[in-house]
Amino acid sequence: MTKTILLAVVLGAILLAAVIASVITWLSIDSAMTWHGYLALFLGVVISLGLGGGLMALSFYSSRSGWDEAAHDDRDV
Repeated sequence: MTKTILLAVVLGAILLAAVIASVITWLSIDSAMTWHGYLALFLGVVISLGLGGGLMALSFYSSRSGWDEAAHDDRDV
């Protein structure tokens, strides 16, 4: 149990460092973005997350429902 907590803390720290580095980099860029750019960014993130989540859900569903099992023949050969 302590290994799980330690892993969660380490991964959370890595995620926090990545978010901080991303925000610092984003704010250091001098180019202005219009609302069209923010809309495109938002839609791209939402659609990408939805597509990724949907494909993962289909993968888990396919695996658990037996569709990924090897085809076999019930005849005695």
